[in-house]
Amino acid sequence: MTDPVFTFVLIVWFFVAAGAARWFRTLDTDFARAAVTPAATGIACGIVLLFFSHPVVIGVLMTIAAIYVRHIGHESEPINGMLLGSLIGASAALPPAIAGGDVPRLFAQCVIASAIAGCGITLAAFHVADRTRQLAFDAITALVAIASAYIPIPSRDAAIGAAIAVPVITIGAVFKQWRSVRGELSHEASLGFMDDADVRITAHPLLRLGRGGWIDAAAHREFVRLSNKIALRKRQQRNRPDEVARLYQLEIIKLRMQVQTMTKIDRDARSNKIEGMRHEA
Repeated sequence: MTDPVFTFVLIVWFFVAAGAARWFRTLDTDFARAAVTPAATGIACGIVLLFFSHPVVIGVLMTIAAIYVRHIGHESEPINGMLLGSLIGASAALPPAIAGGDVPRLFAQCVIASAIAGCGITLAAFHVADRTRQLAFDAITALVAIASAYIPIPSRDAAIGAAIAVPVITIGAVFKQWRSVRGELSHEASLGFMDDADVRITAHPLLRLGRGGWIDAAAHREFVRLSNKIALRKRQQRNRPDEVARLYQLEIIKLRMQVQTMTKIDRDARSNKIEGMRHEA
């Protein structure tokens, strides 16, 4: 298989794997919408790389692209920023693949650099309150992205490794965070905003994919998505300026109302089902 064809196949596989990993993490089905801006930005970067493909150019370009996508996007966790950022790099390899050349190496360089940039930029934007420190963090991110572009691994091995690593890291992060999510949701249950029985099922990476005892499996996944967003916003709210913390609190209140409404609807549906079975008996 020639390098351009190999890269085309890898790009398609990578987008499919990234979409599956993002769904597993967020249970959102809007991957196509979320991927449009990173993909378009990556293709624009790829056109530049047709003329300048030095590792320094790659690192700087991927960082600038990640900053742009971050400012017009909606991802608010570093791991999600990493995933969508890596789509910039995968798309950037498309124009060079059409033109030919050592595109597997370029694919690996762009994906690794853009994943690092996406993660670092998102981390600074949402978890570093001071603006000066944010800029310093962005500068460090750019340096790390540049350094990552100097990969010594054989081009095809590096490309395959990058394409596998990003989705795997994304899925692994879900398992790493589930105890933290469970703690946040346990606090919500203690405040009366959700049932104790829903906490473990909602927080566990695998149990949350099922019905969870709910009448409607799709409704349960939406409940899980909203509950996990509450946990995320509570984590982000800490150590933030008062005006930002208040905005997070308003969103948390709104999400709590949605979760409570969904829980009530499911309870009523289960009660009606049980009552109907009794009448049939």
